[in-house]
Amino acid sequence: MQLAVIAAVFPLVFLGELPDKTMFASLVLASRGRPLSVWLGTAVSFAAHVVIAVSVGVALFELLPHRALDGLIAAAFLGGAVYSFAIRNQTDGSTDARAAGSRLRTVATAAAVIFLAEWGDLTQIITADLAAHYHDAVSVGIGSLAALLLVAALAVGAGTGLLRVVSVRTLRLATTVVLTGLGVWALVGAL
Repeated sequence: MQLAVIAAVFPLVFLGELPDKTMFASLVLASRGRPLSVWLGTAVSFAAHVVIAVSVGVALFELLPHRALDGLIAAAFLGGAVYSFAIRNQTDGSTDARAAGSRLRTVATAAAVIFLAEWGDLTQIITADLAAHYHDAVSVGIGSLAALLLVAALAVGAGTGLLRVVSVRTLRLATTVVLTGLGVWALVGAL
């Protein structure tokens, strides 16, 4: 493990992820779900993608058709938009058992959305390239994952703050619009 490599990788991945669709997806998911659960789901997905990127490197992106990945990402975002619209009038809060199930469902939803959205993403490509460049998968993986987790934490924190000033119904409608936009954007990329 080389601290210099970690220090070089962190800002590149952080800046690459900051304006990214997965950051916005995390923010939107946190505005309608339990923030810690969203962050945990996002963290699991980011960790999986970092392992994939540093293990397989650039070869993965040469093997998988980019249009198919964009189509899958579009389907995930559009499915999330439909779901968000369908539950726009539901209120939160019920029994502890339902809340526990809701937490697990939130973790799983965040993990699935971010995992699909992150395929072929700029930061995944950057991570793969840096792992190939430095020949140090561990240091690159640590620097990349730390940057991704910080961006996710910032996005989740912003999503949580929205609930103080905007109703859940309004946020769910906004979620529908944002996810639809991301879905259309990914679909255009697939075509």
